[in-house]
Amino acid sequence: MNKQSFLSILAASVLIASCGKNDKSAQAGGAPQVKEYKTLTLQPESATLNSDYPASIQGQQNIEIRPRVEGYIDKIFVDEGAVVKAGQPLFKISAPEYEQQVRTASASIKSAQADLSAAKLAVNKVRPLVEKGIISKYDLESAQYTYESAVASLAQANAALVNAKTNLGYTTVTSPVDGVVGSIPFRLGSLVSSNTTEPLTTVSSIGNVYAYFALNEKALLNFTKDSGASLNQKIKSLPAVSLLLSDGSAYDQKGKIETVNGLINTETGTVNIRARFPNPRGVIRSGSSTTVRIPNDVKDVIIVPQSATFELQDKIFAVVLGKDNKTKNVNITVLENTTNNYYVVTSGLKAGDEIVLEGVAALKEGSEIKAQNQKAETVYADLK
Repeated sequence: MNKQSFLSILAASVLIASCGKNDKSAQAGGAPQVKEYKTLTLQPESATLNSDYPASIQGQQNIEIRPRVEGYIDKIFVDEGAVVKAGQPLFKISAPEYEQQVRTASASIKSAQADLSAAKLAVNKVRPLVEKGIISKYDLESAQYTYESAVASLAQANAALVNAKTNLGYTTVTSPVDGVVGSIPFRLGSLVSSNTTEPLTTVSSIGNVYAYFALNEKALLNFTKDSGASLNQKIKSLPAVSLLLSDGSAYDQKGKIETVNGLINTETGTVNIRARFPNPRGVIRSGSSTTVRIPNDVKDVIIVPQSATFELQDKIFAVVLGKDNKTKNVNITVLENTTNNYYVVTSGLKAGDEIVLEGVAALKEGSEIKAQNQKAETVYADLK
């Protein structure tokens, strides 16, 4: 072996040894570290959770105001959104013919009264003559019939006057209930009648308001199948419900669920429910969009924070930590429409399971982690 070959072999040996040393160093310094995650060991919990449902508000009475006579709008006494009392004038309709009918009926009464007086005098004049045999009884009967006809004519004239005054009274349109005036599509001078398609306005009685919301068929089934009580009995035993206004604030009056519609909407698969709320200060207006919040007292159930779950293909998953400190994704089912940022688990988890509380969406199944177990009092602090 010549000197050049020997040097080449020696260089190659040094290079191989150096690479092996570097590989060992890389393996020692580059080992993946086990990350810490907050976990919770599940135990049965009791709490009050809320279920929220979008709702629309309607007044206890939404009354369309329509004219009963034909004429031109002469005066509008209120503005849109005004709070009115029952009997308060809303519109004045100009209809001179009804004033003329009152004058005509009044004149007819005077004429009928005069005829009645004349007929009465005739009877009084004929009666003595009949009694003395000067004239026949036929003349007295004829005078009596004339008198009775005059009495009927006066009664008819009085009725005509009452009817004319009633029609004249219809020219002033008043509110039938206490409430709030809706939109007014007509203006001064508009011709209106009882056949007009659009009402003059709408008055909503809002001393009490109704909140209408929908419950899906599954939730309704869960609601109706438990215990042996009838649906009406269950409705009466339901707790008071709350109302969240459009700005997210809570309304200061509690409401009560009154009715559950007996028919399920085949298009939406839901059933309509009505809750009544007192509205003494008129804060809530008909047509408002709100949220009905129903409290749900649960006892001895598995409750998990929503942040400890993730959704995949319309399914909800939680991450359970095994005894080998490796993670496993578990499909769970939960009660619907619960707020408070918690889920009530109906299947998939049990007491004693240790779940990961954070970063679950990015945590791969089978990952090894270091558990940092949290106290239940800390996790459920805002639930108690």
